[in-house]
Amino acid sequence: MENLSGRTLFVAAVDAEAAQIPADEPVIITGIGTLPAAIALTEVLTAARLGDGLPDRVVNVGTAGALADGMTGVFEISQVLKHDFHLEILSDIHRYLLPDVIELETSGRLPTCGLATGDAFISDSVTRAALSGRASLCDMEGYAIAAVCQRFGVPVTLLKQVSDSANEEAIGTWANVLERAARQIASAATDLGVLSSSAEKEN
Repeated sequence: MENLSGRTLFVAAVDAEAAQIPADEPVIITGIGTLPAAIALTEVLTAARLGDGLPDRVVNVGTAGALADGMTGVFEISQVLKHDFHLEILSDIHRYLLPDVIELETSGRLPTCGLATGDAFISDSVTRAALSGRASLCDMEGYAIAAVCQRFGVPVTLLKQVSDSANEEAIGTWANVLERAARQIASAATDLGVLSSSAEKEN
């Protein structure tokens, strides 16, 4: 990985989500899920801290399922939780756990919402309804990336493009929308000023 000091590091689960990020920007592709995301980002930030220095900011770009009707476009995440971590036990163990919810600073330039992260692609109405009271979008990496950045003291932005409705209609459709998602994500990142060169925009 090149020198990250003073730069923005873009993080995506799959190549297609970051396809419109300019080639001169540092990008890492983590793979899908919380564990691959945490491992890949920790490796890069550890090397950066031991080398030339940490990035100024990490920007996670990716797709997400909508837990509410009528959601389209790209959202900047204001808080993120891990929806599939359950530890029902009555003892003083909280000091061993990551926060239930990680609050994130937002720019005020994009619509914001909460994100629920878990190691499952949500594609059924029952799960969607259960999660909808806790967040507006769902993904498989955001919480892990935010937690790693919090541990390293690096500011983080999560940009999530609504790719599907997180119900039965989402099955088999996600891959078909990645090209559009990548364009919308790059446009939003440009609007936030986190890209050093202009990216293609889609209205």
